[in-house]
Formats: sequence, C-alpha cells, structure tokens
Amino acid sequence: MKILQNIGEYFILMGRTFSQPTKASLIRKQISFEMNSLGLGSMGIITIISAFMGAVITLQTASNIDSALIPDYTVGFTARQSMILEFSTTIIALILAGKVGSNIASEIGMMRVTEQIDALEIMGVNSASYLIVPKIIAAVIINPFLAIWSMFIGISGGYLIAEFSGVVTTDAFIEGVQLDFKMFSIYYALIKTAVFAFIITSIPAFYGYNVKGGALEVGVASTKGVVKSSIVILIANYVITQLLLI
Repeated sequence: MKILQNIGEYFILMGRTFSQPTKASLIRKQISFEMNSLGLGSMGIITIISAFMGAVITLQTASNIDSALIPDYTVGFTARQSMILEFSTTIIALILAGKVGSNIASEIGMMRVTEQIDALEIMGVNSASYLIVPKIIAAVIINPFLAIWSMFIGISGGYLIAEFSGVVTTDAFIEGVQLDFKMFSIYYALIKTAVFAFIITSIPAFYGYNVKGGALEVGVASTKGVVKSSIVILIANYVITQLLLI
C-alpha cells in the first residue's frame, strides 16, 4: 500500500508542478543554470566511463571470437550496437541517477528542512514548479546530447584499442561500425534518454520535496530517490524496447 501511496503522491506533485507554472522569465534563468549543473557537470565522468567501456567491449568481443567463420568486422558492429542501444542510454542513465539524482534530492530536501520552500509558498510562488520544472526541462534537453557524446566516445575508445592492441584491424572495425546502420537506432536511443531524463529528475525531486525531519531524513530521501529512479529506469527501458523494437 505504501508503494501505491507514493505513486499517487508523485503524480499529484507532478500535476501541481505543471498545472501552475512559475513566470517564464524565472524558469529560463533556472534552466540555463540547471543545464550546466546537471548536464555539463557530468561530461567528465561520462567521457571516462564511455571510453573505457567502448575499449572493453571491443576487447571482450574480439577475445570471444573463436570461429574463423565469424568475420572480424563483428567486433566493430558489436561495439556500435552495444553503445548506441544500451550503454549510452540505460547505463549512463543509471550512473546519472546516482550522481544527479542524489544531488537533486539533497538540494530540495535541505530547502524543505530549512523552511526555504515554505518561504517561497508564503511569497505566492509555486515552489514545486519553481524548483522542479527547470531541472526536468534542462535534463530532457541536455541528456540526449550527453548520450550522443557517450556513443561517439565509446566507439572512438573501441577504435583506439583496436589500433593499439591489434585485436582487430582498424579497417575491419570501421567496416563493422558502418555495417547495416539504421538511423532509427539513434532515434530509439534519444527517446529513451529523454524519458530517462524525466525520471532521473522528477523522482528524486519528489523524495526531496516531501522530506520531513532533518539532515538524516534528507540523506534517507536521497538514497530512496536514487534507488527508486534506477528501478523505474529499468522498467521504462523494458517497456520502451518492447514498444519500439519488438
């Protein structure tokens, strides 16, 4: 029953968030700040993880090709598909849920326990809209660019490891990357990324906004926000894949 209660409260908060928008001028300023904080601030970790994952996928695929009947370009094909369809979308979203989601829940939670949200309400500001909408919009805008960047870095990492390790020729790797490429794979990845961006920001914001207590409860809310958003990301990943690819 607690789960159903949380789901109901979440949708009530989202309805309040979008039904009574704050002034557009205030939202625009916040969106610019949040895009830098939530998106560009994660470029470093995304770059490092994507580069090494592309390299590891290339090495693992090459080392597991035992049959001479399997062409070398399979390595590049596997690296491309793995990065585009799953790693640069779902895995990066899970990483961001931990990094970004915990920050959102902690930030809003501290504003709740220090009565800053109550002060906004007294001034006639829709605190839910003012605090949550810019984060959601910023993430939905910037996260697809982060996903594309992750794809590029991951495939580049695979190319570089092929170049320097010699597990497969670079010509064969590039042939595999180009083989049977479908633009719909990119559209599918970007749709998933936008949905995940909404989840990453809205669920931790919900837990932070409804904190009751002090700093200890803020930490608990932050943990809940990360865990619950990660679970919902996995469920959404299955549903979107079932709808778009099957």
